[in-house]
Amino acid sequence: MTSPKQLQGTDLIDCAKANAKQGLSVASKQCGYENNIEDFQVALKQACQEIGVEIEQLSDLITEGQMARARRGVQIAPETESEL
Repeated sequence: MTSPKQLQGTDLIDCAKANAKQGLSVASKQCGYENNIEDFQVALKQACQEIGVEIEQLSDLITEGQMARARRGVQIAPETESEL
């Protein structure tokens, strides 16, 4: 759900983290910054600094657990093209 106002502080961090895998544009919109990606990045870095976390880019918020869940899964495919 897109925020009707520009989020700040830990609310911004939480929203950005939840949408980080979808990319900068989506995270910016979901956090209430629409297409103003530069303001979103500045606000996010400032919010992170306020809690003592240094980030360089949005993807720094993606945790190892999130990446592991994305890699996890089962691939179902036939052994050969003629066998199902």
